[in-house]
Amino acid sequence: MIATIADTIRGRRTIHEFRPGAPPQVVILDAIAHASWAPNHYLTQPWRFYLLGPETVEAICLLNAERVRAGKGERAAEMKLRRWRAIPGWLLLTCQREADEVRCWEDYAACCCAAQNMMLFLWDRGIGVKWTTGEVIRDPRFFEITRIDPARERVVGIFWYGIPAEIPATLRKPPAEFISRLP
Repeated sequence: MIATIADTIRGRRTIHEFRPGAPPQVVILDAIAHASWAPNHYLTQPWRFYLLGPETVEAICLLNAERVRAGKGERAAEMKLRRWRAIPGWLLLTCQREADEVRCWEDYAACCCAAQNMMLFLWDRGIGVKWTTGEVIRDPRFFEITRIDPARERVVGIFWYGIPAEIPATLRKPPAEFISRLP
């Protein structure tokens, strides 16, 4: 049976546990190409995708473990470090910064649409994703590690990807709970 876009949208889940081994890079690149079809004001295409290699990933993992250690202790840091090191694929999405506040928000929204396009494309190919926006992406050392200029780019998130080890079940509120009609 061929999945419809509705099936893909309803079926996609945030994946927390992945099987070992990264999916083929060609599929990730194809997902990024499809992400670029997201709506964006005046075709600004404000997104920037970074495929993170092992050195960058390790540096981010160590930075995060250091942050966890400072707040929750050694055991928590070691557990987090082990978990992050096991994530098979890492991708970073940023949004170009603009001086105009309205344009900045429009561009950020476009980047979020691009992220959703990418995640839906990957889900359709059997690849799960977790979009994370944890504190580590706001640490000044994160920008040193990634060589991203925070004055020029805003981090939208880190995207962990891989073959799902398990797919969680989730529920959504019925639309009647969040739809309002205005006169």
